Amino acid sequence: MNQNSESTLHLYMLLLGGKPKGRHTEQHDIFFAIGDSLKALVPDINLFWPEAKGELHIDAWREVKQVGAYSIEVVPRAAISRGQDTDHLFFVNLGGYQKGLFDEPHFKVLTVQKNMAAATKEAKNTSFYRETQFPGANSHIDDKYGLDVDDIYDVEEILPLYQREKYALKITERNSEIQDEYHLGYFKLNKLP
Repeated sequence: MNQNSESTLHLYMLLLGGKPKGRHTEQHDIFFAIGDSLKALVPDINLFWPEAKGELHIDAWREVKQVGAYSIEVVPRAAISRGQDTDHLFFVNLGGYQKGLFDEPHFKVLTVQKNMAAATKEAKNTSFYRETQFPGANSHIDDKYGLDVDDIYDVEEILPLYQREKYALKITERNSEIQDEYHLGYFKLNKLP
């Protein structure tokens, strides 16, 4: 990762796609990392999913700068002290079902909350959660049902280890009308800007 200036570092959220050997369909996973560009993340992407043997691509990405009413900045870890009432950036992966669809659609949620319980409650208020279930096939946060959670993470805790040790996310309430841009498509790692 190019670390010319910490002020140019950004948090990225990537939807990675690949078809590891022995699989019949493309697999996906979410990857969070800090860098000054998408291209700078390529070594970390390959370390994150070694089974794909470098045959990965990005299906969607965003530079995470604004989540709801909160701005997100990357700062040196020493610049942040975390208390009990500190806001955290959570990633929630919701799964659901639709009648007649042989699949489990997923919906990714980023939310700023004080704790996982509040993040879970927020995720369950989404239209996806309410609309992708029917008797016998309830929407869920993957691997758990009801109030338990599993596919919910404090984003700082799932960054690459060396990034967690060096950087923190500064979350500031700033009711901005500008929301993050989503970049959708098929992005080859060797052709990233």
